[in-house]
Amino acid sequence: MIIVDSQIVILALPAIESDLGFTTTGSQWVMSAYLLSFGGLLLFGGRTADLLGGRRMFMVGTTLFLLASVLCGFAWTGGVLIAARVVQGIAAAIMAPTAMAVLMATFPEGKERNRAIGIWTGIGAFGATAALLIGGTITEGLGWEWIFFINIPLAGIPLLIGPKLLRETTIREGKKSFDPLGAITITGALVCLVYAVVEAPAAGWGSARTLGFLGGAIVLLALFIVIERSVKTPLVPLKVFRIGSLVNGNLMMLLVSMSLYGGALMMSVYAQQVLGWSAVQFGLSTAVYSFMSVVGSNLSGPLTTKFGYKKVAVLGGLALALGAFMLSRVTPDGNYWVELFPAMVVFGWGIGTTVVASAIAALSNVPADQAGLASGINNSVFQIGAAFGIALCSTVLVAYTDTTEAIAKVGLNEGVQAAFLGSFVFAVAAVLVAIVLNLMKDRSAEPTSKPVVTH
Repeated sequence: MIIVDSQIVILALPAIESDLGFTTTGSQWVMSAYLLSFGGLLLFGGRTADLLGGRRMFMVGTTLFLLASVLCGFAWTGGVLIAARVVQGIAAAIMAPTAMAVLMATFPEGKERNRAIGIWTGIGAFGATAALLIGGTITEGLGWEWIFFINIPLAGIPLLIGPKLLRETTIREGKKSFDPLGAITITGALVCLVYAVVEAPAAGWGSARTLGFLGGAIVLLALFIVIERSVKTPLVPLKVFRIGSLVNGNLMMLLVSMSLYGGALMMSVYAQQVLGWSAVQFGLSTAVYSFMSVVGSNLSGPLTTKFGYKKVAVLGGLALALGAFMLSRVTPDGNYWVELFPAMVVFGWGIGTTVVASAIAALSNVPADQAGLASGINNSVFQIGAAFGIALCSTVLVAYTDTTEAIAKVGLNEGVQAAFLGSFVFAVAAVLVAIVLNLMKDRSAEPTSKPVVTH
């Protein structure tokens, strides 16, 4: 649901603009409102799992997501829809890290957890594919409201069976403190950062608006660090960053997300604007890379169990880089089976493998009572990477598109090639991080595979 709702709106925006009287610029906030509240509150959402229980907060988040989806579908003005999307984002920020915390509590570190994280990632990739395949059909057949109403049964199922099926996570003992100042400053910093990066391609990287928001993010982040050092019960205990696998796993996740989302955006530009495909053709033809991501994520569990996540991270990163490089060779009259299909197979397999390996690295060696926090950090890094990848590849696309070319699609193809090379650079950087990860020794004072205390 979380991933579908971050992408399915793209296909429904024209209908939403028409019905609710949005301008083209204003309608973008239907997407941005969700992504900003989601990305900005992930750390706080993850912390609620550690303090109040992952299962309990997952159920709360799912309930809130269902109610917000209903409000989205019945929205009578643009303002109501945007407000409901903000609430949806808040709910998603609670659901994503708490669900991962429940998964970590259910499966001990090792073979079972590796397989579970692989399935988790595969379902996410399936959600991205489903959004592309069903979004247009639902909007045209039933109306844009139904892209939100489909969440009613999807949210209802876990609400019905969750209390019996899901295990509660370890709950930190003692006084519960949510560190409100820490939550406000880190949320503000992430919102400023994501907003600046998302708007940078249009406003300009050197514009006063972009620099102002980036500066605000830096100031708020500095305040956050000062607060976390001084409070007794910090939102993010800074000592968690002494875990080398967590730091390197999240750094790799950032770069993989940049390569993934930057490359995915360029596939859309290339298919629809250079080759002239319809949205339905694009969804069907590029579903192969999402399918291969599902395959890669499910295979990476057994591979990790046999060879270790560090070696799998290198292997997946190399596949991701190779796929991005193959995509950078596309031509204005590209042959799907020769140029696109093999590149998407390799790129998609690399996505699934590297995301799983990065997640395992980031979540391994973390104390059980900080599993929600670690998951929140990992999800937040993924969202920030997506924003950076889209923004940077968009900037490269504009900079390298040859507007003097007599045939417009030829000039645009040059920009697409350069942007795919940007995705390739991000993937190569991820490989380098994976190599560093292989050179490190695991250090963990408290393994996460200890028995889980239920409440």
